[in-house]
Amino acid sequence: MKTNSLTFRLTLLFASASTVVLLVLGFLIRHSVDKHFEELDATLLAASMQVAKQALSDATSHADIPVLRKRIDDARTDDNRLAVVAFDKPGVPWVVAGNTNGFPPALISQLKQPIRYPITWHDGNRTYRGTAENISSQSTLGSPVIVAAAVDISHHEHFMAAFQTTLWWFVGIASLLMGLLGLIAANRGLAPLKKIQQDAADISANRLEQRLSVDQLPAELAELGSTLNGMLSRLEDSFKRLSDFSADIAHELRTPVSNMMTQTQVALSKFRTTEEYRDILASNAEELEKMARMISDMLFLAKADHGLIMLHGEPISLAKEFHTIFSFYEALTDENAISMNLDGDAIIFGDKSVLRRAFGNLLSNAIQHTAENGRIEVLIKPQPGNLFCEISIKNTGPAITTEDIPKLFDRFFRTEISRHEIPEGSGLGLAITKSIIQLHGGSIQVKSNDDSTNFLILLPVERSIIKVGTVQPEAN
Repeated sequence: MKTNSLTFRLTLLFASASTVVLLVLGFLIRHSVDKHFEELDATLLAASMQVAKQALSDATSHADIPVLRKRIDDARTDDNRLAVVAFDKPGVPWVVAGNTNGFPPALISQLKQPIRYPITWHDGNRTYRGTAENISSQSTLGSPVIVAAAVDISHHEHFMAAFQTTLWWFVGIASLLMGLLGLIAANRGLAPLKKIQQDAADISANRLEQRLSVDQLPAELAELGSTLNGMLSRLEDSFKRLSDFSADIAHELRTPVSNMMTQTQVALSKFRTTEEYRDILASNAEELEKMARMISDMLFLAKADHGLIMLHGEPISLAKEFHTIFSFYEALTDENAISMNLDGDAIIFGDKSVLRRAFGNLLSNAIQHTAENGRIEVLIKPQPGNLFCEISIKNTGPAITTEDIPKLFDRFFRTEISRHEIPEGSGLGLAITKSIIQLHGGSIQVKSNDDSTNFLILLPVERSIIKVGTVQPEAN
């Protein structure tokens, strides 16, 4: 299902919000104007009632009624819409001023009780607002005297009707204009997004070095542009590493495949004895074992990269593990007169077999690069707070160049010394070691000088520090 564009949504939102604001404003204005008219009418009625009450209080007999009528008429000359009537009893008027045809029976029926607030009623096409009040007279006119006043407010209603019609037209036209302005504003506001879209469309697998231009973007989008550029940088780095990895795989696999192919072709070129065929097959088996190890190592790294390695956690004594590995390499170190020393111990939580592989890779690498009569020292010491422990594996031997140290844990990377002294190596051992250490929530770094190389490992001691989701606890 096709969704509405962001421009349409912003325009609709802008127009809707403007319409609501205009409607609320129109309602408030109409209410204020209507209230103002009510106050004017109430003031007029109160003044008329005051004049009528004053005139009635001055009257001494029925002979003064014409004078009362004249005084009331004089009081209403300012507004011919006003009508005043006085009753000596309900329903029997004896002083009438103005057109009182609109006085409703409801108003007259309530004259026995004072009407504090003006009431409104309709008579045909006319609308009135009026009030009534009982007045105690001390004259011979009798007591009480009831006075009612009403004002024709039809012209107010006509004005309000015209005002409301005009207001609705104004709100409708203003809403359309605001929608048009919202469309223009949305298009201008979203123009930087279109620029980002155009820049992103030019980026391809062969042009990952290109970046989005964030200098001209507004502050709200500059952060997004910077984030996308960071993502492109990571993609470029990953793509480059993938390309290099593919090239390295092809290079590493080409040699054993080429060797087996050459040996097989030579073997098939003429008749061979059984011993010769056995030697050729044994050589091919060695190459196949090397390829199998390489493939297994690459599969391990691929699983580690995607978090597919499930670790079986258990308490591990690091000193005990290193003693086990020492005994495994004892024959090799005795042959080359290499001494191995261990100092310290710590109990950590991790996968014993996986960590043994990592430590074995480091010790094997140290033995291979340590000359005769050299030494390898392993130091285990807890860090302050006992949350982490540091493992130092130091061996005497040639220094690693400053240029090679940052690449030392890259896949298939081998120093020049390694290529000459250990031609059978694949260059995956240190990469696997780093992945194992990171899976256990630790870190590894290397320091090297003219007479020694030191690998420093930091591993968490507590089980809770290990990354959640990468450790599978022991089954009970």
